[in-house]
Amino acid sequence: MTDLHRLSIREMTEGLKTAQFSSRELTQHYLDRIAKIDGRVQSYVTVTAEQALAQADAADNLLKSGTAGILTGVPIAHKDIFCTQGIRTSAGSKMLDNFISPYDATVVAKTKEAGLVTLGKVNMDEFAMGSTSESSFYGATKNPWNLEHVPGGSSGGSAAVVAADLAPIATGTDTGGSIRQPASFCGLTGLKPTYGRVSRFGMIAFASSLDQGGPMARSAEDCAFLMNTIAGHDAKDSTSVDKAVDDYVANLNATAVKGLRIGIPKQYFNVQGLDADVKARVEESLKKLQEMGATLVEIDLNMTEAYVPTYYLIAPAEASSNLSRYDGVRYGYRCENPTDILDLYKRSRSEGFGAEVQRRILIGTYALSAGYYDAYYVKAQKVRRLIQQDFLKAFENVDVIAAPSAPTTAYKIGANLSPTEMYLGDIYTLAVNLAGLPAINAPVGFDANQLPVGLQLIGNYWSESQLLSIVHQYQQNTDWHTKRAAIAEENV
Repeated sequence: MTDLHRLSIREMTEGLKTAQFSSRELTQHYLDRIAKIDGRVQSYVTVTAEQALAQADAADNLLKSGTAGILTGVPIAHKDIFCTQGIRTSAGSKMLDNFISPYDATVVAKTKEAGLVTLGKVNMDEFAMGSTSESSFYGATKNPWNLEHVPGGSSGGSAAVVAADLAPIATGTDTGGSIRQPASFCGLTGLKPTYGRVSRFGMIAFASSLDQGGPMARSAEDCAFLMNTIAGHDAKDSTSVDKAVDDYVANLNATAVKGLRIGIPKQYFNVQGLDADVKARVEESLKKLQEMGATLVEIDLNMTEAYVPTYYLIAPAEASSNLSRYDGVRYGYRCENPTDILDLYKRSRSEGFGAEVQRRILIGTYALSAGYYDAYYVKAQKVRRLIQQDFLKAFENVDVIAAPSAPTTAYKIGANLSPTEMYLGDIYTLAVNLAGLPAINAPVGFDANQLPVGLQLIGNYWSESQLLSIVHQYQQNTDWHTKRAAIAEENV
């Protein structure tokens, strides 16, 4: 079959179960597509073809014996921030270019236990710091909708592999929008779960109080299948919450759009730099939800101006602490022929880390230094609580909050945005991580250049089922999630 990559996850599982095709055939189909197409997209850092085929054969044996799980035999790609046993895990950095993980991240272990087949590890901004995937040591991944544009970041590789049909689903991580923004730029569905819903064990840390793993796929239903696999408490992760996990697939029609109260923050739609096409597509999607029975309620989120400065004090401070371990002594890149221990530290870190990572380490170290800790870091944490309270007050009157996922569509590769321009591009996503809330991106159309636009829906704590259900029903009434870039339409 030449069109296996056009199947939804549900169609794949049914095809495998009824022996219309085998997991080996499905896996080989994707490996052939990767070999033909990924040279142009540059989404994979490592393709694990031999291991993937072995996993596919094991999946086929389970399918034949009748002991397979729901997702047994379905291929998946992992962001290269999740440790994978026996496979290079680089976090997009020269610092970890030679790191072969001795263990699996919990997310990876859960996908293996479910019988999913790992195609490989995909590109990302270095240590998840960036919004374009251009800061990767391995070069920029390209947006399948237009190869001259970025796929977003930091989970740009995860978005690109799904958008180019080089994997049906992928894992991503979201520290300040790194699932939702690339999903928006690549016309996908991407869910950032409530903080603590998905284990962070084995996920290389950027900012520990903000990082959260989640699914990226074409549709809410496909995301729900992966969420059923990766969500849940993990004793190995001290920030994982011991709370019952919903059946996200079974609940896809559980939330009634009719009567749903959608909050429209007036501050979000008056942001300087909000592209006219993005605003128009988002407003059209809200009108569609209104036609389906939802009520739009104007709300105030008064802390909007504090999002960017608060995030860019807390996240770099945590990054500075987390990345201090990469010193050239214990593990990671080590410079050649150091003259003394100080030279070893300085050159290993300056040669091993890229410019954006070094910038954030410097900002964070400054914010945590004596004399500035109280003035900057502690104050930012207090403002963070006010941002959380701002959302909780809004949720007293609405069920979900709507916003663009990004103020623009995908930037051109090499646009050389200033750090300030890049950081302001995260205005709609950062607060969700500061508050620990769940949020989802849904594709809602295109701009004048045929680049995808995304709608973001933000939910109250533990409302992943609700968000997936709303987007699923929206997708039952629209076809934006079925649109494919020309490169994805190519047959092998």
